[in-house]
Amino acid sequence: MSTASFESLQDVAGHVSRETFERLRAFETHFLKWNNRINLIAASTEAEIWQRHILDSAQLAALEPLATKWVDIGSGGGFPGLVMAFLLGERGGTIDLVESNRKKTGFLQATVGEFRLPARIVAKRIEDSYPFVKAPEVVTARALAPLTDLLGLAEPWLAAGARALFHKGRDYEREIEESAHRWRFDLLKHGSLIDPQGVVLDLRNVRRA
Repeated sequence: MSTASFESLQDVAGHVSRETFERLRAFETHFLKWNNRINLIAASTEAEIWQRHILDSAQLAALEPLATKWVDIGSGGGFPGLVMAFLLGERGGTIDLVESNRKKTGFLQATVGEFRLPARIVAKRIEDSYPFVKAPEVVTARALAPLTDLLGLAEPWLAAGARALFHKGRDYEREIEESAHRWRFDLLKHGSLIDPQGVVLDLRNVRRA
């Protein structure tokens, strides 16, 4: 049974309208139908989708309340990209969702169309997407790659001044240490409001070592 509540969304994302909450609840139902068809997340986590996936994604909204141009790389099942699209709709913002898997881009496109989200699907490999995603303010990624590889994938945007907000799990300290051999950056670690062992790594001024 869903643990969705308006209060839980506001607790992690900041100010959110009740209309957006109801839209996210509808998205939860929509997502589960698609998950039965193309396996977007493990079936064992379906019962926790609101807490583990939607709220975990939504916490980015409170970390960056002003930026209106975002890109999510390796969007897959839409976390955090689709969730941020719902929240950015209240701010007049937009997000590009970069994903090359055909089945997943089909899901992303269907969701954007059904909910009329301010999002654009860039159906390309990340390395081929740079000409199509112009000057984002924030780059996001969740469960995609080790930090040093993420920085390489996002480098064209980060070098131009974008901020990275990357979800990471319990091994984040090791990933930070390993990335220090190749990269320099200003880093803030935001403890996850959802996963006691997780963080959101907040990186700025990224450059090669």
